[in-house]
Amino acid sequence: MKKIKLAVLAVALTASSFSWAQDGKAALVKQFVDLQRPGIEALARALVQQASDPIAQAGSGYLQTQVPAEKREAAAKAADAELKKYFDESFPLVRDKALAVAPTTLGPILEQNFTEEELKQLVAWISSPLAKKYQDMNPQMQTALTKKVVEDTRASIEPKIRALDASVAKALGAPTAGAAPAQSGNAPAKAPAKK
Repeated sequence: MKKIKLAVLAVALTASSFSWAQDGKAALVKQFVDLQRPGIEALARALVQQASDPIAQAGSGYLQTQVPAEKREAAAKAADAELKKYFDESFPLVRDKALAVAPTTLGPILEQNFTEEELKQLVAWISSPLAKKYQDMNPQMQTALTKKVVEDTRASIEPKIRALDASVAKALGAPTAGAAPAQSGNAPAKAPAKK
């Protein structure tokens, strides 16, 4: 009976040690992800910026070629205000989602690929061979986080992009896709421009 009690005690201690080790590793992963907050925010900023870049570029081209010189400054300021409004509304949404999903997206990658001791070294981020290993894993983590943030924010961001496109076009005095009545047949709406 005494041997059974000792065996049960040994199993309990082993399980307790394993649980403590996992908690220690999880705490290190959380700490490491927390330290990555500036990079995660930069990723969110880049995603929001990247989504509006085509609109900004198209607006700039239109501004230079279609808006009279005397109206360009005012139109550019109006378009910039719309772009800033979009960014100010969208960045917090994407940033908050990125920060929320980072632990569950990056955490498993870190836990699977780094030991507790390696995580301690990463958190300390001393010049070490681990810097190379982390850099090698970084593209996979960024890809995973980017995919998850885009998936989770698409429904919220796409309507904002469409609204931004329309508001920038309006600020520049450009026609919008819905502004011209649809023509019947296959002729494009801009056919009269072929004079």
